[in-house]
Amino acid sequence: MSTAQHKIGSGFGARSTADDVLRGIDLSGRLAVVTGGYSGLGLETTRALAGAGAHVVVPARRPATAREALADIDGAETDELDLGDLESVRAFAERFLASGRVIDIVIDSAGIMACPETRVGPGWEAQFATNHLGHFALVNRLWPAIAPGGARVVSVSSAGHHYSGVRWDDVHWRSGYDKWEAYGQAKTANVLFAVELDRRGRDFGVRAFSLHPGGILTPLQRHLPRQEMVERGWIDENGTPLNPEGFKTPRQGAATQVWAATSPQLAGMGGVYCEDCDIAEPAPADGTRTGVSAHATDPEQAARLWELSAGLTGVNAFG
Repeated sequence: MSTAQHKIGSGFGARSTADDVLRGIDLSGRLAVVTGGYSGLGLETTRALAGAGAHVVVPARRPATAREALADIDGAETDELDLGDLESVRAFAERFLASGRVIDIVIDSAGIMACPETRVGPGWEAQFATNHLGHFALVNRLWPAIAPGGARVVSVSSAGHHYSGVRWDDVHWRSGYDKWEAYGQAKTANVLFAVELDRRGRDFGVRAFSLHPGGILTPLQRHLPRQEMVERGWIDENGTPLNPEGFKTPRQGAATQVWAATSPQLAGMGGVYCEDCDIAEPAPADGTRTGVSAHATDPEQAARLWELSAGLTGVNAFG
């Protein structure tokens, strides 16, 4: 079966920064919505987009913290949004739509990783609910502002998608909770969402992408005990990275999502998973966790997840 999952030779790589991929690109007059845009990779994404002239809306679960983090960035505004609360998603979207503005870029960058078993909303597993369902509802509710501008929608996944496909018989982990497999399911959902959104949105000029930003030590690791990170070989007992060359800086980590959101090299393309500022290759058959797994780009699973998500959230811009 043919696939669009092949490198295009972008000229960028793992050590490229968000500023590198934006060099020569003028985003003046463009509007971006960046969830999680006040911390970690999201903050560097906001900084880079605003530096290129974009106006960046940063919806945040902690708006006061967001305002403080973004105080030195001209062109950034904040609003309140809790992705784990569908009423909060609805309220934010209604406030935004009431402004009458058109969206050019959406980057779904907020997320949680490997948290203890946590329930949100109607008892949903927190990683699937926050990383996927919240963003699904957000994009669908913002669709009246996304479609007119032919926006790009970027769904930030990770190599963690290799850990698990969608657990169709128990997506909310009512039994046998495993924090890493639950994270893997949520990250697979991020990729599948982009696949199906791209299929549905392309006739409107809207294209969607997903990506792995790379390994970066950011507040995303806040749920991991230090000893677990030591055992994984990430840091020593003092918290010092053991393999600094194996990790990206936040500015390097933000590069792929910024590239996917803005690069003219991706004109006419969509529905693909990216890494290191290029389109990723399919994962090898030997099970090595590189590239993108087939379970994350399967169009039938993508369509199935869309219908499941629409049923759970009660939101579907296309039907």
